[in-house]
Amino acid sequence: MIGGGPAGLMAAQVAAQAGVAVRVFDAMPSLGRKFLLAGRGGLNLTHSEPEPRFLARFGAREPQLAPLLRRFGARELRAWADELGARTFVGSSGRVFPADMKAAPLLRAWLQRLHAQGVRWHVRHRFTGWANDGALRMTTPQGEVRVTARAVVLALGGASWPRLGSDAAWVPLLEEKGVPVAPLKSANCGFDVRRPDGSPGWSPFFAERHAGQPLKTVALRCAGFDRRGEFVVTASGVEGSLIYAASALLRDAIEAQGEVTPHLDLLPDRSPEQVRSAVLHPRGARSVASHLKSRLGLQGIKMALLHEQLGKEGVHDAARLAAAIKALPLTLVAARPIAEAISTAGGVRFEDLDARLMPSRLPGVFCAGEMLDWEAPTGGYLLTACMATGRAAGQGAVRWIEAGRTV
Repeated sequence: MIGGGPAGLMAAQVAAQAGVAVRVFDAMPSLGRKFLLAGRGGLNLTHSEPEPRFLARFGAREPQLAPLLRRFGARELRAWADELGARTFVGSSGRVFPADMKAAPLLRAWLQRLHAQGVRWHVRHRFTGWANDGALRMTTPQGEVRVTARAVVLALGGASWPRLGSDAAWVPLLEEKGVPVAPLKSANCGFDVRRPDGSPGWSPFFAERHAGQPLKTVALRCAGFDRRGEFVVTASGVEGSLIYAASALLRDAIEAQGEVTPHLDLLPDRSPEQVRSAVLHPRGARSVASHLKSRLGLQGIKMALLHEQLGKEGVHDAARLAAAIKALPLTLVAARPIAEAISTAGGVRFEDLDARLMPSRLPGVFCAGEMLDWEAPTGGYLLTACMATGRAAGQGAVRWIEAGRTV
């Protein structure tokens, strides 16, 4: 197994349980680094929503992932965590967490079980391709080593968070072998904005005062996407859960058109008629800000965003202001760099993989996790699919060995 994240470790678990001798190699000094990062602030293992809706989160790759997720989905992942002593619970949003919310105890228990099953791991071993005789080449602090194996599972991640090991260095190695790889792109990412006057990013005044602040209880609408939630203003744009939920749609629209303009409903609990009536109500000597705070509870960063997008003249145009509160245009011009993204779209194309996740040009090699060509929103879907594909790849490797084949 090359890659010590969730997909690689799940493949190792499956193979070890089948009685196969397993060695795990990872380029980093320790295993599961991105898993631990995902648990910072609370480890979201999976989601409790009904299976049809869960599967639909994988979009165009639902047909390929659904069979794997039906064999190892949210229920199975929760049972796996329970067996390791990490009792789970369902949060108010439907997301599933360990009772203590932490990733480290779960990872520690998992590694202890794998070690007891005979799995051995080798850290600081960076995969650099294949030697002429088919051996795996690894660079280590002591120099290059070569490893032979009867089957190989690659679980090398995407390109997000390269400092944790997912640096996509595997892409040219597989392409040299003729394995088709879809270009890697940012997923679950933030975006840069453009102001109405055409200037990039926020105004210095707005950025200095509001970068890092959340916009809560808003709705985002764009090309059929319509969801409530919250997101965060950054120094150059926006990021956060509501933006991530729409990130694939927004990213693809920018790629096709150069920009995209979703609309924000700053008061989704108020009807357009209620907002218009409140805005048009005589305000006397009060300022617009005081008037909106009094009549609509609109203040803080929401009021600042209206000033940023409409300007002084627009804020004092009652009809335009009322319309903007319910549908404020926000032009996005670029996804943030892939190294900043939570996850990656693109990867090894499913069209070249068989049901065991083995590429046609690499017999005895199986691929799993985020290096495959799929994407999903945050909310536990990413981790569940990594585990499901890791399990499938591990089973494929076991069947390959049981058939007496070698790489």
